[in-house]
Amino acid sequence: MVTVFGACAVTFMMVMYALEPRHSGFVLAFAFGCVLSSAYGFLAGTWPFGVVELVWAGVALNRYMKLRNAGATHPGRTV
Repeated sequence: MVTVFGACAVTFMMVMYALEPRHSGFVLAFAFGCVLSSAYGFLAGTWPFGVVELVWAGVALNRYMKLRNAGATHPGRTV
């Protein structure tokens, strides 16, 4: 069951990453996907993977906040 959760979490994360250029909301969704992948890492007993994914979640959340504060809806644009 943990493996199915992990596969879904990582797939969601990668799809959101691919969609980031379309809207800044996908950057936030990518951050959420990183948190899900981190949870999988800890559940699977691979804590280094869990830690790295938490760091990526923080990076993505920071990027989302910068985009939101700049008023940009597309990561490729800075209004």
